[in-house]
Amino acid sequence: MKNLLKKLLNRETLLYLVFGVLTTLVNFVVFDLCNRLLGERYVLLSETAAFVISVLFAFFTNKPFVFQSKDWSWQTLKRELPSFFGGRILSFVIEALLVLLARDLLHAGQYSLLGINGLTLAKVPISVLVVILNYLFSKLLVFRKK
Repeated sequence: MKNLLKKLLNRETLLYLVFGVLTTLVNFVVFDLCNRLLGERYVLLSETAAFVISVLFAFFTNKPFVFQSKDWSWQTLKRELPSFFGGRILSFVIEALLVLLARDLLHAGQYSLLGINGLTLAKVPISVLVVILNYLFSKLLVFRKK
C-alpha cells in the first residue's frame, strides 16, 4: 500500500493534478460563459469552445511543467500536439455524451445551486473521469520517455 501511494503521489502526478484543476477551471469558465451567451440549445458549441481553449492551456502547461518535455522544435511539436489533441478528442467525446445525458435525461439545466447552473455542476464528476483519462493518455502515449 505504501509503495502504491509513493507511485501515485509524486512530483509528476501532483503537478498534473494542479494543472488538471486549472485546466478544468478554464474549461468550466469558458463553458459556462458560452452556455449563458448561447443558451442550452447550443450546448455542444459551448462544450467545443471550452474543449479547444482548455486543451491548448493543458498542452502548454503539461508539456514543460508536468512531463518535462523541453524540446519545442517543430519536429517534436508536430508529433506531440496532434497526439495530445487526439487523446483529448476521445475524452471530449465521452465528456460531450455525458453532458448531453445530463441535459436530456437528468434535465440538469433546470436546477441551480448558489447561482451555478445545474448543467455546469453536472460537469464536476464528468471532469474527474476526464482528468484521469487525459493523464493516462498523456503519460503513456504523448510524453512517454524514450
